[in-house]
Amino acid sequence: MAFKKSLRQLKAEWVSVENFLPFGQLIHAIPDGQPFNAGDAQLKLDAGIPRFYIMRLPHKGRKFSVITRHHQCTQCLGSLEGKSWLIAVAPPTAISSSPNLNDLKAFWIPGNCLINLYPGTWHAGPFFDHDSVDFYNLELSDTNIVDHDSYHFGKSEALEIEIV
Repeated sequence: MAFKKSLRQLKAEWVSVENFLPFGQLIHAIPDGQPFNAGDAQLKLDAGIPRFYIMRLPHKGRKFSVITRHHQCTQCLGSLEGKSWLIAVAPPTAISSSPNLNDLKAFWIPGNCLINLYPGTWHAGPFFDHDSVDFYNLELSDTNIVDHDSYHFGKSEALEIEIV
């Protein structure tokens, strides 16, 4: 017998350097030639071979029941063509811990910047309202094989989350 999942709505807010800080960095364009500083992506890619690629994602709505994290590296995401998008995040937790639903946040990310997720940051998305969007993605070459920890709200809480 199938059970009905409850639906929780999560209001998205526009991302800023300050409100995204518990989850990672917001990276904006800087003038060429500016020395490396704290506003640059603070990358952790020393546990393997970095992989920088463009991933094409189809539209899949704004609902999710699974959230993922990667402990061994940072992950940078940004859309191409200036398209804005959404992501849901929760702060990093200990390896054996699950995300705290009360800490879950959703953000609108403008198409003129990228995010750099801290190691261990829980994330679901990207989500968007276009037919498809291409994203820059910088992670390790085997991140989705050896460093992919997921938590299923649908199994444990019978919960589906919709970003509004």
